[in-house]
Amino acid sequence: MTSMRRVAILGSTGSIGGSTLDVIARHPDRYSVAGLAARSQWQKLFEQCIAFRPRIAALLDPAAAESLRAALRDAGSETEVVDGAAGLATVAALDDADTVVAAIVGAAGLASTLEAARHGKRILLANKETLVLAGAWFMRTAREHRAMVLPVDSEHNAIFQCLPHGDDARLASDRRREIHRLILTASGGPFRTAALSNLDAVTPDQACAHPNWVMGRKISVDSATMMNKGLEVIEAHWLFGLPPERISVLIHPQSIVHSLVEYVDGSQLAQLGSPDMRTPIAHALAYPERIDSGVERLDLSAVGRLDFMEPDLARFPCLALAYAALQAGGSAPGILNAANEIAVDAFLAGILRFTDIPRVAEETLARGRMMALESLDAVEACDREARAIAHQCVRAATAAVRQRSFA
Repeated sequence: MTSMRRVAILGSTGSIGGSTLDVIARHPDRYSVAGLAARSQWQKLFEQCIAFRPRIAALLDPAAAESLRAALRDAGSETEVVDGAAGLATVAALDDADTVVAAIVGAAGLASTLEAARHGKRILLANKETLVLAGAWFMRTAREHRAMVLPVDSEHNAIFQCLPHGDDARLASDRRREIHRLILTASGGPFRTAALSNLDAVTPDQACAHPNWVMGRKISVDSATMMNKGLEVIEAHWLFGLPPERISVLIHPQSIVHSLVEYVDGSQLAQLGSPDMRTPIAHALAYPERIDSGVERLDLSAVGRLDFMEPDLARFPCLALAYAALQAGGSAPGILNAANEIAVDAFLAGILRFTDIPRVAEETLARGRMMALESLDAVEACDREARAIAHQCVRAATAAVRQRSFA
């Protein structure tokens, strides 16, 4: 008989968190919710607390946490509410949770994910910034504390399913020799075939209209620039231990083949499925077993065709920047990530043009200070410095646009 797993979800109000709770609700005999955590969406977290009755809930925003406390108290709920970074760390380290879903978007998710690793949890990793900012350090911490790392991103989960492996994503060196390369697939986003001359005028709503996936606005813009794929290349390097020259990217508009592994004998193994994040979440939750995810079955006869093409780096310069940052090592990937977050925020706010996102990222990467990152203080200092530079670059880019407008 399968034992009950107790799950803590960091980022429960986001799309990954919501999909995880959907899968959990389908299997009440296998999973229960020990803790939930989010940034500031207290109303949504309130609804989740009423539905899943966790022992503890956390919000990064103290004011939002106070609103949640009051609402739960009025509803007669016994869920304890904690707040701030310490509150997130508390949920990540819960004694009665064996599984932690790390899905807080951005650099804000790093500290709590590290806390889960230090407590030897089974970590379902959906926070890509953990590996982008501190890949070597995080994987070493997971190893030292015998934490199991299972990838939830659809591409990395697909690779994981196609690899020879033991307990988690890490490959032994003798098995890595069997792999020729990893191939990450990318949809190409909404502007895969748009005229390059039209990209300056792209609006936030257009950039967020992903053709295949329903995602948050930030990750949707990252898909449109293909920065998300560049960050996934960095993730794959740390998860699976292969050098960047053995990690490739292919555009696959249908988002049916989620990624491939090419072996030294010429074989290529691929994982296929409907574009629904509940598939990789269910796989990671139940691993090494499989459970029903609630996902619509894939009908290849209805799909009809599967297309693949090399990415155009003139169209997607962010992808090239990510490879360059990975090659540079040290703080470079973290600098790139911070710059991208600032640039995307400015674009979504209507301040920056879509085509200025890679320009801000490139300029910040060139100006950022390269250093080794072996502590949370060092990571946070690098992140703050990179964000300050990126803000300067955003102001310079917007000033240049205004100047051209009045010329």
